Amino acid sequence: MGKTIVIASGKGGTGKTMFSANLGVTLAGNGHKVVLVDMDTGLRNLDLYLGLENNVVYDVSDVLNGVCRIKQALIKDKRFPGMFFMAASPKPDDGEITPLHVKVLCDKLRAVFDYVIIDAPAGLDDGLAIALGGADEVLLVITPEFSSIRDCETVTQTLAGYGIKDIHYVLNKVNVKLMKSGLAPSLRDFPKEITGRIIGMVQFDENIHISTNMGVPVVSMGDTYIRKNFRAIAARVEEL
Repeated sequence: MGKTIVIASGKGGTGKTMFSANLGVTLAGNGHKVVLVDMDTGLRNLDLYLGLENNVVYDVSDVLNGVCRIKQALIKDKRFPGMFFMAASPKPDDGEITPLHVKVLCDKLRAVFDYVIIDAPAGLDDGLAIALGGADEVLLVITPEFSSIRDCETVTQTLAGYGIKDIHYVLNKVNVKLMKSGLAPSLRDFPKEITGRIIGMVQFDENIHISTNMGVPVVSMGDTYIRKNFRAIAARVEEL
């Protein structure tokens, strides 16, 4: 039986979707069978980050509403063995989808895949509650900004309210020079309950922005230090 990991963030712009795509590709590269599910209904971008926007026929809302079968909505990424994708609906949710729907979907996917990675909507609205329906654990993507730290604390409290206890953090867009100079928060500025659960960091790099615009996950663009960052994170995810 596989595991469902929800990728969340307190606000937009943290790199949550980029992280979801590259973590999925890295885990697939380690020999796992992985499915990425975009639950950011109405604001879907994961298909663009993967370069699969032209392959989408059915989406996750079609599956949850009974329009199609799960297999019909799964898109195999032929570049990466063991890698599959399910797109979000381009239209906002009409309120008919519930966390229970998502739990049933995740239970079925976990029977086939080693990892079900859900790209949740940013923030604390109903979309997050729905995406958490099938969660085994949550990875919160944060950035070295005081606003992101505050949002992260709020999201953590909200997750606890939903009964989610297995929460870990990834620090993205890390600029070591700014942190050392005091122009950006350092790890000393993060609450201890967060720093103790950080499972990895991804450094700021313009190549990440280039790769997302190209629809090519950055971890597939050569053996760079960014790829090493994701390999280290994936190794820790495998240990959770």
